Amino acid sequence: MKKITLQQIAPFAILALVALGAIFVPSFNLFDGTGKYNAADITWIIVATALVFLMTPALAFFYGGMVHRKNVLSTMIKSVVAAGVVSIIWVVVGYSLCFGQSIGGFIGNPMTHLFFKGVASGAPWSLTPTIPLTLFALFQLMFAIITPGLVVGAVAERIRFTSYTLFIVLFSLLVYAPIAHWTWHPDGFLFKMGTLDFAGGTVVHISAGCAALAGALVLKRRQVHIEHKEIPPANIPYVLIGTGLLWFGWFGFNAGSAGAANALAVSAFATTNTAAASAGLAWMFFDVVRGKKPSVLGFCIGAVVGLVAITPAAGFVAIPQSIFIGFVAALISNLAVYYKSKSSLDDTLDVFPCHGLGGMVGMLLTGVFATKTVNSGGNDGLFYGNAAFFFTQVKALLIVVAYSFTVSFLLFKFINFILPLRVSTVEEQLGLDATQHDEKYLQGTLLVHENGNIKETLLDEQF
Repeated sequence: MKKITLQQIAPFAILALVALGAIFVPSFNLFDGTGKYNAADITWIIVATALVFLMTPALAFFYGGMVHRKNVLSTMIKSVVAAGVVSIIWVVVGYSLCFGQSIGGFIGNPMTHLFFKGVASGAPWSLTPTIPLTLFALFQLMFAIITPGLVVGAVAERIRFTSYTLFIVLFSLLVYAPIAHWTWHPDGFLFKMGTLDFAGGTVVHISAGCAALAGALVLKRRQVHIEHKEIPPANIPYVLIGTGLLWFGWFGFNAGSAGAANALAVSAFATTNTAAASAGLAWMFFDVVRGKKPSVLGFCIGAVVGLVAITPAAGFVAIPQSIFIGFVAALISNLAVYYKSKSSLDDTLDVFPCHGLGGMVGMLLTGVFATKTVNSGGNDGLFYGNAAFFFTQVKALLIVVAYSFTVSFLLFKFINFILPLRVSTVEEQLGLDATQHDEKYLQGTLLVHENGNIKETLLDEQF
């Protein structure tokens, strides 16, 4: 019988302890739904929450379609498993760290809502007074789920599943939670500084993009990258499906961040769609200008970059300016992907050039095009004569970049110290689907002609 190690026991044991501890948490009455809450707002935010959740499996399809066929499942599960890991962390302590009573503007008190204490019956969040606190907490959970899932693309095809699962835990507690608190809690120091991030330019995309860069540097290059071998995407229709679902889910991501069914949600919905359309076309047409043919991958990647870039700006800029934001973000990310391909950096699916730089462009252009005409609770940007606000955005961007990259780099190093972070050379060659999960993306048999005879062969030997 194979010996079971402490590393194998630990995840189950920790979950079992949490489950047992949850038994003894006292029950609370549900919120009183009469009077102060708005039924339309509740309905819309429930829908938006579900839309944002859809983005996690959508991301799995988007990433899974672009890796080698022998790594499809291992790439997809690393994004999707975040829904399990982060959901438990969020209820136990994550929500408290992000939105609990502020400790010096840097982090929430973990005891404020430990095991969701007081959330079900609590007063509504100050910035969303017409929906229950539980709904606000669940909406924010979906953002916390997808953020570590974004990092997967940079470290795909070479990182161990158990090691990445540990990264999700540590990243959620030590990177995502502090940045979310700084930016979205009224007592957070970036919030007080005047930083505007409507739906996650800094909290989600810059933090994940910089973590992705850190992970790629720590894990170093894949063998196929060193040998300059071209890796054909496993399934481009998967990428197209993933893009469509991401685009669809992003309406909840951005328009839901208005916190109510109001005019601001409608405006954010419109800017989101417009920026994605502009960026998808810009990426594809720019490829044509550079001598390439218009491609499915080009349009899909460009559209996602546009969605990333408009995220911090969606509720602060007007609809026409969103065309420019998507256009510029697509060009910058396209050029960044090109120059990255000439370097030794092995960011497998270009997470830093697309999500990291896309988020940075969006944050800066929020500082340029934000206007109180669209959102009286926002600010006027550089284009409207307010240079001070633009430099506030720059400062916030630099703080988040430095923090996320540094802490994520240390987290990857720490994990590598206690667990093997990278699979072996043999496992990398065989593929992570088989070696990490004992599963295959392509299975079954196929009848083929060989020297005049019919031979039965495995499907995955053919493609």
